[in-house]
Parts: sequence; C-alpha cells; structure tokens
Amino acid sequence: MMLRYLLLPFAAIALLHFLWPMPARAQNSTRPISQCQAIAEALPDVAFASFNPRAALNVQAVVSDEVKITYIGHSTFLIETPGGLSIATDYSGWYAPPKTPDVVTMNKAHSSHYTLTPDPAIKHVLHGWGGDGEPADHDVVIGDTYIRNVTTDIRAGSGMMEPDGNSIFIFEVAGLCIGHLGHLHHELDDTDYAEIGRLDVLMVPVDGGLTMGAESMSRVVTRLRSALILPMHRRGPPVANFLQMSGDGFDKSFATEASVTVSLRSLPKKPLIYILQGV
Repeated sequence: MMLRYLLLPFAAIALLHFLWPMPARAQNSTRPISQCQAIAEALPDVAFASFNPRAALNVQAVVSDEVKITYIGHSTFLIETPGGLSIATDYSGWYAPPKTPDVVTMNKAHSSHYTLTPDPAIKHVLHGWGGDGEPADHDVVIGDTYIRNVTTDIRAGSGMMEPDGNSIFIFEVAGLCIGHLGHLHHELDDTDYAEIGRLDVLMVPVDGGLTMGAESMSRVVTRLRSALILPMHRRGPPVANFLQMSGDGFDKSFATEASVTVSLRSLPKKPLIYILQGV
C-alpha cells in the first residue's frame, strides 16, 4: 500500500510531462498555416477560417501594411511587399520589371508565360508545372510572404487537356490574399475553390477565349468574390466583353497609371474590376 502511494506522484509527473506541449519546431520543418485557406465544411458552401494576420504565419503584418502591384505586360505583374520583397508573376523575360525580382512564378501554357533561362540574379524561380508526372507543389515562406499554388489543367498542342500544367499562385502578405490565375483553361470545381480559399486581390486573364471565354471567366470571378479584380493578358474588345459579362455586382474603373497600392484596410467594399494602365 505504501509503495502505491509513493508511486502516485511519479506517475502524475510522468503524465504531466507527456501532456506538456513540446517546443515549436523550426518554421522550415512544417508547412506554413494559410490565413486564406478555405475550410470545406459543406461544399459548395465554403466557410473561411478566421485568422489573425500577426499570428497566422511567422511573418509580421498589420492591416495598414501596403502592397504595391504594377502591371508590367501580358500576364506579368510586379508585387512589392512591405518587407521589400519583389515578385514577378508569369515571368518570361519578355516583359522585364524595372528591377530584378527576388521571386518569379511561371506557367508553361505558352512561351510568353515562362522561360527556361531566367536571369541568374533571380533568387527563387517557381514553376507552375511539375516533373516526373507529379504536379507542382509550392508551400514556401520567402521574406514576409507565404507563396503556395493550386494546379489546374491546360490544353496541350493536340487539343487534349494536360493535367496540372497550370498553377494558380497565391501570395499571402500583409494580411492580404493575392491570387494569379495564370493561364486558366477550364472552370474551377468545388475542390479547387476550397483549396484556393479567400482571395482579396485577383489577377484574371481576359482574352476572349485564349484561356476561357468571357462568360466562363466571369463565373469564376463571381464565385471567388474577390474585392479587387485586375484583368490581364489581352486588351481591347476582350476587356470590354468581360466587363459587360460581369454585370452590376461589380464596380468598374480604368486606372490612370499602371500601379495600385492596396492594404487590407483599403480594399473596396464592393468588388471592383480595376483596369490598370497598359492592359
């Protein structure tokens, strides 16, 4: 009996030690937590996880932090973050940003969306397609930005669909969720929307059918419910058709310059399709 009483404190200490939280592992050893990721509780109705911009990642961000987005040409935008990171989307080298970006993303639908010989000064080159039959899978924190991707299919030269040939890249920075649809060739399904999550800023190809027709693309944009929509890829009639298809649920405006500065606090209340200069 006495032995049992003596053992009880040791058992309690052992149990407490087992339940006590272990020190956090290094950031690089675990997948970052997305502040924009959808939780698919009952598809197609997607509920978004609540988030704290400061705690969601090992990245400092406040609602007043601003991100500058500049249209460079075709599908290339330059994203400049509060921490000084510069990211070029669908980088091919044809449309060169004014400075060498730290990060570039690419899609292989056409040579105007990628290059296999990027400037060696670019530190991080993220392909939207995988190798050895596997889809691309990016989950990386670079500077103050978490970058991830959701793959979609593309039309190959034969007209058949090539699985996972395109990536929708998502940039999470300053509390914002910024998405670039790349060369999207088909409407998204419920699983895609759940993987993408919330997108505050959306870069969308508008080209009259090279990717998708205006009606199909407008359905994708409507479903994503982004606050700021930045068309890209083609100019002229395709843009006008896309604006017409978008309906009264969106405000539309033509910018007087190629850049827009946005923060979580400054997002428009009503979804705004904003045509940057040069589009």
